[in-house]
Amino acid sequence: MKAIRNYDRYVEKMQQIADLSNVLSLLHWDQEVYMPADGISIRSGQLSMLSGMIHDLQTSPGLVELLRELASESGLSADEHKNVEVTLRDTTRKLLLDRDFVERLTYTTSNAFVAWDKARKESDFSIFAPWLEKIIALKQEECRKIGYQDHPYDVLLDEFEPGMKTRTLDTLFAAFKPELEELLKQISATGPDTHEDSFMYLNYPKDKQWQAGLDVLGKMGFDFNRGRQDISTHPFTISVGAKDIRITTRINENNLHEMLWSCIHEGGHALYEQGFDEATYGLPQSEAASLGIHESQSRLWENHIGRGASFWDYYFPKLQQRFPQQLSTVTSELFYAAINKVRPSLIRTNADELTYHFHVIIRFEIEKELIEGSLKATDLPTRWNELYKKYLGLDVPDDSSGVLQDIHWSHGSFGYFPTYSLGSLYAAQFYHQATLEISNLEKEISEGNLIILKNWLRKKIHRIGKLADSDDLCRKITGESLNFRYFIDYASRKYRSIYRFSELTVSS
Repeated sequence: MKAIRNYDRYVEKMQQIADLSNVLSLLHWDQEVYMPADGISIRSGQLSMLSGMIHDLQTSPGLVELLRELASESGLSADEHKNVEVTLRDTTRKLLLDRDFVERLTYTTSNAFVAWDKARKESDFSIFAPWLEKIIALKQEECRKIGYQDHPYDVLLDEFEPGMKTRTLDTLFAAFKPELEELLKQISATGPDTHEDSFMYLNYPKDKQWQAGLDVLGKMGFDFNRGRQDISTHPFTISVGAKDIRITTRINENNLHEMLWSCIHEGGHALYEQGFDEATYGLPQSEAASLGIHESQSRLWENHIGRGASFWDYYFPKLQQRFPQQLSTVTSELFYAAINKVRPSLIRTNADELTYHFHVIIRFEIEKELIEGSLKATDLPTRWNELYKKYLGLDVPDDSSGVLQDIHWSHGSFGYFPTYSLGSLYAAQFYHQATLEISNLEKEISEGNLIILKNWLRKKIHRIGKLADSDDLCRKITGESLNFRYFIDYASRKYRSIYRFSELTVSS
């Protein structure tokens, strides 16, 4: 009975923390969607104060004592023990950071976002640079406070992908890059501009794009009674409660790609959040296993469904009806080839699924250098441009399409970018397993039945939450740890079909 009473007290405390955290999320959402520009002076203080209050609750002596007592209890179920274990692990990390640090970081990132937004609009890195310097200094301080053995960047990776190490990613990317490069070489050898895609850049009215995006989200199974979509500078997903998931998109009237992939990508994140069990609100069981797993959900929907032939067999005629002037002479086969056109590009979120990984690798290398101190914030544009030339052969024309394109650093989210590639690799492995377990999955998708896949993901991934870490979850679902061969095999089959180079031999 004592164990049950203590566990109930733990749940109550965790739900109080979740309530406050969701209020904080709502203020962040408002800042990026609706807040008037001059509101930042007060909003930064509000966010800072709330962050400090939440940190105090998360590290309170009463909660720490309760967690330690519950960790040794024998009267809890396996799931209850795991919830306590994960919370204690997270709390142990938070205890190494004091309230003053948390408030300083929140205040700085809140102001940094406004500076980044202005800098991006004016394509002037110098506006954002002073705030970025402050954020980097704070993240370096965080690494020192928490401590590390091999590389300070390990501390920041662990926040998003628990247990991940810099050296592990170095090894993974070193093995993965040559495979990607070989595939890209074969595609390049088929000739320049193999597939016509100019129709993707005609004028597509904003309102019609918006409705098309909502339609796709609904088809994916996004519950609009428990979520909504809005417009923001950089698309994102947040949860402000068990039944309130917010996503945003952006629309470029002369580029249909931006709305489509933003909606589908964020929709994948949202389905994960909507898939958590409401009964375990506030507990690790209703949190993502990791950001890599979270990204696996968005990348699976974005690429395996949204860029898959089966989905467009079903949905292209509907898109054609919405945009008859732009698409009346376009076939579904031509559209499919166009949305999978492979070519180096400047903007990560618009990149094809192969060159996309070089965008991630560039950011990974830069983040390591910034955190270890071998690269200064003021030198960042030069380093960025060097790496884009090295990996993608591109000259960066301005800061807006270069170093200012991502929102993440203004949030202090160093260590996040590698999860995009990890997510893509997990997605390929999970989707392969789904095709083995769901009879005629591709046929179901071609007939518009996406719910069958959503339900599979809900059972295999969403409902598990943080009760399993990334590796345990991957092994439980697929029978093995993360294996990038699944992505290479999937991509090779797909792009051989599109670019027709199955018999092509390219010398190394």
